[in-house]
Amino acid sequence: MFMDKVIGLFSSDIAIDLGTANTVVIVRGAKEAGDHGILINEPSVVAVQRDSLGRNHILAVGREAKDMLGKTPGNIIAVRPMRDGVIADFEMTERMIRYFIEKVHRRKTFVRPRVVVGVPYGVTQVERKAIRESVISAGAREVYLIEEPMAAAIGAGLPVEEPRGSLVVDIGGGTTEIGVTSLGGLVISKSIRVAGDKMDSAIVDYIKKKHNLLIGERIAEDIKMTIGNAVAPREAMKMAIKGRSQNTGLLETIEFNTDDAREALRPPVKDILEAVKIVLEETPPDLAGDIVENGIVLAGGGALLKGLDKFLSEETHLPVYIAEEPLLAVAKGAGRVLEKLEFLKQIAYE
Repeated sequence: MFMDKVIGLFSSDIAIDLGTANTVVIVRGAKEAGDHGILINEPSVVAVQRDSLGRNHILAVGREAKDMLGKTPGNIIAVRPMRDGVIADFEMTERMIRYFIEKVHRRKTFVRPRVVVGVPYGVTQVERKAIRESVISAGAREVYLIEEPMAAAIGAGLPVEEPRGSLVVDIGGGTTEIGVTSLGGLVISKSIRVAGDKMDSAIVDYIKKKHNLLIGERIAEDIKMTIGNAVAPREAMKMAIKGRSQNTGLLETIEFNTDDAREALRPPVKDILEAVKIVLEETPPDLAGDIVENGIVLAGGGALLKGLDKFLSEETHLPVYIAEEPLLAVAKGAGRVLEKLEFLKQIAYE
């Protein structure tokens, strides 16, 4: 314990929300990063160029790499190394983590950092090992894995250490994490691989089926963020959507409105609702009473889908609130436990 404190004086410990869609990095005590210590909040995308010998060279990471998705020539590929909240491409994930760690840590110290990483609930031992090895290879001294429902609850400011039930629904890019916390632990948890990416895919499939138009995931994401909704909005909106016709092979433009968007998003939204209901049904009665009183807290990028809080509230008959800065909830939670090493060791996989 004494050595931990001594080493901590010379190391800028790091919390990482290694998300399917975005990676957020927080550095403990980073004054230049503001109150939360957030230094990086960028897409989880890596662009590489393959040379004549088949070797991959990193061209870009993060926002710059995302701009290349779907637009690269044959010898350049832009990849998302995380899928459904876990590592799909070990090499690219390691390179991405190394890039982010070096970017925030290079100026500070010669002591390698302690790193806390948020991971989906229920990841397998093999998946945990892959994440840990990636972070160690990227330059970490110690790695702690904290389950995302717990991290999101802490980041949302819920009283996780008190003998009181709190329900958080963290809707990320690859997974939706649902957890009931009490006394510093997860009493009930559930993870489903339905989240932001599935919403994008649902829009792609809907437009393909209804309009015979092929669009990319980036256009679908833009539709989701602009006019996507879970309940009918007060004011209808529409967008002009460009894509390639399946019938003619030529470029076409169609009009897509809020009713279309809500219909397209109905399947993934319903899947999230059903998962929340399952967790509520499994929650012990005493904790259920706390949740009836305190409601459900939404975190993650999916919490920003228009009307989702209202939809879940109407279907569960519970108050539903959106966390402050929902996109940052997991990273903020992981960052806060860096300040409480004993609690971190209690709740994390080391």
